[in-house]
Amino acid sequence: MIWLIAAGVVAFFLWYSFIWPLNHFTRLGVKQTKPWPLFGDSWPSIFKVKSVSEHISWIYNMHPDTRYTGFFQFATPSIMLRDPQLIKQITVKDFDHFTDHRKIVEPESDPIWSGNLFALRGAKWREMRATLSGSFTSSKMKHMFDVINETAENFSKHFASKNEKFFELEFKDVFTKYTNDIIATSAFGIQVNSLADPKNTFYTMGETITDLSGFLNTLRFITLTSMPTLAKYLRLTLFPRNPVCYFRVIIHDTIKVRIQKSIVRKDMLNLLLDTRKGITNEEEGVVETGFATVKEFSSTNKPKAKEFKYLSDDDITSQALIFFFAGFDTVSTALCFVTSEIAINPDIQERLREEIIETQQANNGKLSYDALLKMKYMDMVFSEGLRKWPPAPSIDRACTKSYTIQPVRPDEKPVHLKPGDVLMLPIMGLHRDPRYYENPETFDPERFSHENKDKIRPYTYIPFGSGPRNCIGSRFAILEAKAVLYHLLLNFKIEPTKRLSVPLKLSKKTFRNTVEGGFWLRLRKIQI
Repeated sequence: MIWLIAAGVVAFFLWYSFIWPLNHFTRLGVKQTKPWPLFGDSWPSIFKVKSVSEHISWIYNMHPDTRYTGFFQFATPSIMLRDPQLIKQITVKDFDHFTDHRKIVEPESDPIWSGNLFALRGAKWREMRATLSGSFTSSKMKHMFDVINETAENFSKHFASKNEKFFELEFKDVFTKYTNDIIATSAFGIQVNSLADPKNTFYTMGETITDLSGFLNTLRFITLTSMPTLAKYLRLTLFPRNPVCYFRVIIHDTIKVRIQKSIVRKDMLNLLLDTRKGITNEEEGVVETGFATVKEFSSTNKPKAKEFKYLSDDDITSQALIFFFAGFDTVSTALCFVTSEIAINPDIQERLREEIIETQQANNGKLSYDALLKMKYMDMVFSEGLRKWPPAPSIDRACTKSYTIQPVRPDEKPVHLKPGDVLMLPIMGLHRDPRYYENPETFDPERFSHENKDKIRPYTYIPFGSGPRNCIGSRFAILEAKAVLYHLLLNFKIEPTKRLSVPLKLSKKTFRNTVEGGFWLRLRKIQI
């Protein structure tokens, strides 16, 4: 009898701990998924059933007639926002209730990660965003253009200098080398050539810091996101300690040398040092980087003087590291998908090349910031690439003040959110929704033509996020991507190989947004 009672108690404990919580949203009157115990709705990604992007779309499409859907990131109940008006309400109008991202790492465990703009929360984030926003304007991107353009031109020249008329490349590999070199020169103030020297320390450290694959890295990430108390006890960090120390030394030493020798260089590090000095000179009438560029909101763009933060060397290191982490993988991923699409669609590639040649001739063979960003078809192609293949398939928000999602449909009830509750913006789901984009699986730059782009429903196109907490580096990302596409297509035709999966098929083997077998493409020299 005692054993029977004990078994009943254990069974009740297991049900109450692992089964009962999984009906959280049903009890709230919110349609939800069918999560697994322990794994929640993360099981398709964990067990390699779906790619991360397919996973987001799967949840997004589960209840197509709802404004939001309940799901579970492991044991964490989360709400996926499906309605553009609700996304605007949450991320813009009622932003003060959702100012933060979900906390991944405890600040005391990883101060370098916790000090970056993405991870900062509350007043500290507002202060840092206000301080940094002036370093990422169109005017400042124009200031840095020569550094970016030189790296992009050298990238193309590396392959143009080879004797072969054509050669096959895995573009994820070569584009990460390009984004690595861009970040090395612009954010860390050092020159590297990762195509000529692929084993350089900066690149290998960058690979280490951005690699979330492998059993131990996966286990660490799962522990950080789903078991924060254990992660805090173990003092787990998101980034491995050795590369963080390496990059920290580079930044500190470079800052020291520049101050001692009064060195001024047109790069991001110099802009951050200017910000520290309170220098915020702007040039009026500068061309914007493109349709996908996110705007700064008045609440964070023009703060009072007392809101500005003095940037310490470690603050600058933190921003440089997140700049690296975000740019190394996401920009190279975006470039891989765009180049694959124009390889598969040679008519689109040829039209883009014609625009590039016209621009080259009109500017006497010298590319300028204004000339690049006035290229309409270039912007259409890249904007469509970000629509069909957003590098970040989703982004989160954390509730910071109690909030209620008010019902607007007959089947809805008020949904009361408390601080710490998590919401998700399903970028991939929105971008592939046939209600907003006709034939969403088709790569069609005409969606972003002058005649059509105003027809795109607001808040259904959010490749860089939404509201004041959007990606501050959108201008830089777009600029470096367009620059390298310009120089590549000026000199080469990009063709698909037999090793490229056509149509592109997303890989289920990694948390990264990539295709099965890799982005294998052929560069064929253009005979002039």
